[in-house]
Amino acid sequence: MKVIYNRFIPFGYFTAITIGPWIFVNSKKKLSAKLFRHECIHVKQAQELGYIGFYIIYLIEFLIRVITIRQMYKAYMNISFEQEAYDNETVDDYLDTRSKYSWMKYLFKSK
Repeated sequence: MKVIYNRFIPFGYFTAITIGPWIFVNSKKKLSAKLFRHECIHVKQAQELGYIGFYIIYLIEFLIRVITIRQMYKAYMNISFEQEAYDNETVDDYLDTRSKYSWMKYLFKSK
């Protein structure tokens, strides 16, 4: 995973975003170990599904959650990929012990 610091991606109040195998970080913010692990989990998810497949599923799930939950932030927090990443971003060895497709156990869970 390559980390790229810049002023343009991510936009808004976000600190980091994963696009393909790259982690883009707002150059005005600090990439903590916790956030780095969170983004690395997304890289693993995307590698499992193929990068385009990951983003298609991510977008479809987000849209379904927005329609059912009717709150953008809560919909985002309920995406299965995000649930896995947030639940495990503080587990030091998670990337070494993670099973393939671990995000699927969050697919029908709501927070």
